[in-house]
Amino acid sequence: MIKSIHKAILLAGIATGALLTGSQADALASYTAKVYASSLTVRSEPAAGASAVGSLKNGATVTVTDEQHGWMKVRSGSLTGWVAGYYLKKTEGSSASSAASSSVSQAKSSTGSGTAIVTADSLRIRGGPGTGYAVTGSLKANDKVTILARQDGWARIRTSAGEVGWVSGQYLSAGGSSSGVTTASAASTSSKSASRIGSKLIVIDAGHGGSDPGMLGTTYNTMEKDLTLQTAFYVRDYLTAKGAEVRMTRTTASQKPTLARRVQIGHSAGADAFVSIHYNSSPKNVSGTLTFFYSESDDLRLARAIENRLGQGIGLKSNGLSYGNYHILRENRLPAALVELGFLSNPYDEAIVRTSSYQKKAAKAIADGLADYFK
Repeated sequence: MIKSIHKAILLAGIATGALLTGSQADALASYTAKVYASSLTVRSEPAAGASAVGSLKNGATVTVTDEQHGWMKVRSGSLTGWVAGYYLKKTEGSSASSAASSSVSQAKSSTGSGTAIVTADSLRIRGGPGTGYAVTGSLKANDKVTILARQDGWARIRTSAGEVGWVSGQYLSAGGSSSGVTTASAASTSSKSASRIGSKLIVIDAGHGGSDPGMLGTTYNTMEKDLTLQTAFYVRDYLTAKGAEVRMTRTTASQKPTLARRVQIGHSAGADAFVSIHYNSSPKNVSGTLTFFYSESDDLRLARAIENRLGQGIGLKSNGLSYGNYHILRENRLPAALVELGFLSNPYDEAIVRTSSYQKKAAKAIADGLADYFK
């Protein structure tokens, strides 16, 4: 949360409990996930004050068997316990039963699985299966490639010119012909989504960090800096899936760039838009999201596009748009917006925003709003 005097907002009463049903139901089916933290403490109970029973390293694969208020029960070898869910990311297309054989499956796929057609207007080729790898080339719509392997939603491909690299698998359509009706239709649908934002560079700012925890939840002691970082990762993933390039102002819990540095990152990169992610707090019993702008030109248009998507239903109601005289917006030459995605001072909001399902819905809404803005 950014502390300031906001415009007065009158909010209605709060419903209770109903939105927890979905996350509880999801927890019934176990799945595999990877750890995204330098060292993740495993606790005996789903609470920050519970005793530690072990730790997990960055990149470790675990089996998730249950979820309670944003805490995940995991199993890794002989270690079993609870971890903060926002440091885990579900492995694409993998269940608990298939985790042990993932390396075998990848080895089999490396022998090749036919040809495919690119369905995005522009598709980046990277040096590895993830957006953290360097861009080594690009493809255009209807280019034909040979698939060599698949991993976590990415495909290792060879182009017609012999170039080998990794691309996002969702923008490939199986089959060797680009003239078929089905393939053409799929290409049209996917490329329309990608073309809105595919050539853009966007800065995603995870609020707070390092020694600045931001707001602390009044019920579960949730730290805002952790929520903003995990949500920022989800936004990044949705945007890169659309073909956009993303720069993050911080990528670890320990980083704490100054406000000026956060703005400078966007300016130095020549970015096309900037979105800062926060979670709110108030002494009043208020609930929901709020989207801020500074400039009434591009800022307002960007904020309106994002708020429109947030307002379509992510689990908490949208409280609309508000003017925000914040450094991160005021000193920004880029079209910029700041989103507050729920009140950590509200027990109902805090219980919801801690869940990965809510964070993903919010992240998708932000990414879709950015795509709308760039139409």
